[in-house]
Amino acid sequence: MAKVLAVNISEKKGVPKKAIAKGYFEPNHGLCGDAHAADWHRQVSLLGNESIEKIRKAGLLDIEVGRFAENITTEGIILYELPLGTKLKIGETIMEITQIGKECHGGCAIKRQVGDCVMPREGVFAKVLEPGWVQAGDQIEVLEKN
Repeated sequence: MAKVLAVNISEKKGVPKKAIAKGYFEPNHGLCGDAHAADWHRQVSLLGNESIEKIRKAGLLDIEVGRFAENITTEGIILYELPLGTKLKIGETIMEITQIGKECHGGCAIKRQVGDCVMPREGVFAKVLEPGWVQAGDQIEVLEKN
């Protein structure tokens, strides 16, 4: 079963995010209060715990959720294998995958602190189609694959 491990937020771009109890996600915006929220195609960032585990196995054991600046940390779903346009029900929201991976700006705080960043390879970005709350433990359901 795919689920949300954490909802994470930051007030500045390029820094690790901190877990919060729950977050409200708005269409054409993203996570309310997050530095990356805006009316663009990368409103919400998602990263699977499976991807984070790869970094832990490389020897960086103290990696916590949000460390790669992801808004939603997931478990039980390989996000980067889903095609663009896939619609997901996450908590009360519906989101659509708009980008897989990204170009890493070489000097980002995450790469400097952690030594590697999986977001450029395995991070997924989405836009919010239907608003709502998301919190740890919420189920993730694939509604439609394109």
